[in-house]
This record gives sequence, C-alpha cells and structure tokens, in this order.
Amino acid sequence: MTAAPQFAAILVNYNAGQELERALRSIADEMIGHSWQGVVIDNASSDDSVAAVSHFVANIRLVRNQSNVGFARGVNQGLAATTAPYVLIMNPDCRLMAGAIAALRAVLDAHPQCAVAGPRVLNPDGSVQGSARGDPDMLTGLFGRTTLLRRVAPFLSMGRRHVVVEDAIRSGQPSVEVDWVSGACILARRDALAEMRGFDERFFLYWEDADLCRRLRAKGYHVRYVPGASAIHRVGQSSRTVRASAIRAFHRSAYLYYATHVAPAPMSPKRALARAILGTRCWMQLITATRR
Repeated sequence: MTAAPQFAAILVNYNAGQELERALRSIADEMIGHSWQGVVIDNASSDDSVAAVSHFVANIRLVRNQSNVGFARGVNQGLAATTAPYVLIMNPDCRLMAGAIAALRAVLDAHPQCAVAGPRVLNPDGSVQGSARGDPDMLTGLFGRTTLLRRVAPFLSMGRRHVVVEDAIRSGQPSVEVDWVSGACILARRDALAEMRGFDERFFLYWEDADLCRRLRAKGYHVRYVPGASAIHRVGQSSRTVRASAIRAFHRSAYLYYATHVAPAPMSPKRALARAILGTRCWMQLITATRR
C-alpha cells in the first residue's frame, strides 16, 4: 500500500521558462525519502515552460488554466488538488537549497501554533532578499525592501521594522516570530490554510502573502522566519514579459491590503491618501518601465 503523502508542493506558473524545471528539480531532491505530491498550476503560459513537468510525472500533475487567474486563485486550485498535511508553496523562479524542507518542517513541528514557516530567501548572488517583514502600513512605501531609503539608510529603525535583516536572528535561535514572510517560498500547515479558506482571491498578484499571514495571526497562529533554511529566488522571471501589468497589479493589491487591514472604514481619509500615493507611484514606475 502506498503511504499517504507527507508533503504537497504547489507552484503557480506563468512563462517561467527553464526556471520551472530547476524549481521542480530542487523540490524532488529535497523530497527524497518522503512521500509527496505536487501540482503545477499553469496560468495560460505562452512559452514551453510546462514541458518541464513531464520530467516529474511520478509526483507532479499539471493543471492548465485557459486564462491567467492570478497567483492566489492558482494556489487555491493547488490546495484543492492535494491532500498532504504540509504544503510547500513556491514560485517557479525559486529553488530550494539542501536541507530547507527538513529545517522548515522542524520549526512547524516545534511550534504547534506556527502556521507558516519561511526560509531565508537569497538573490542569485547570495545576498539576502529580505523575505521576513513587518506588517505593511503607510510608511512601507518609504522603508520597504526595494525603496531608496532602505538602500541608503538600512540602519534606521523604521527600515529594520519593515524588513527583518540578519541582525534580527543573531541570537542563535533556529527561528524567529515575524509578522509575515514572502510567499515566494513557504511551508505551511494545510489545516491552518483550510481554516483561512486559502489565499484571498481578490489579490490577483502581490500582497496576498501579507494578507494571509495577517489573517492567520488574527486567528491565534503565528509566522516564523527560519534562517537555517535557504532558497534562491530570481525575482520577476514570470512578470518580465508583462511588466506594465505586473506594476499595475502590485499597486492595486497594495491598496486592497491597505483598505482591508489598515483603513477598513469606507470613508476613511487614509484611503484617499493611500490611493493618491499609490496611484502616483504606479504612474512613475510605468513611465520608468517604458523608457527601458
């Protein structure tokens, strides 16, 4: 009799190219010795990236959508297609480093109320991406991971709150509790995700991870950053072909998050201010993108 799978792996793919095969290979290598199942949700890719799935037919099934339904809905499709208690959600432009799954699972097992564990996410050059963060607010646009102020003055306390950097985990603990971790790579408890009904599908792309972690924490769960587990993330490999759409989606989702969690009152003046700031930021980024 085949053992019930311990792990499920869900990847939402859109034109990821050969990155998808590298991601699947890293998962397969990490799952040696474990019973696992996986699903690639393809959002109507126009490249040949889905051909990568054919190399992993023993564990991975392919679900092809007729249109791009977004990341959150794609993950929820993957949750519905799998059953394992531990769920790895990973971008196709990510790859796991050796020992990542074992380290993430160890933290979930050691902390029963931990719903989501995220690894230290690295850029291809080995620098730390800043995947563990504080709850977004109005200042996130100034002190977030990719902002100018963050790069120029990383020592400022507001910047350290918005992005948990390495000095936050020098205590030697295997994990630290944080507000949220990047959905580029997480290991989560299925029962906790089921309680939340998965990701909020109003978020087409971006910020659905911050929203999920905030909703989980409101239910008494917590989120942990695990620096002993690592993944390499080549940011933007899927969105590179639809840059303008990705910029618009980022700012729409940022406003949705803000309106949902920071300024929930429909007539709050904070909403109008956020809409104006995000609209201006989006316009400026679109102009910059068209000049490249």
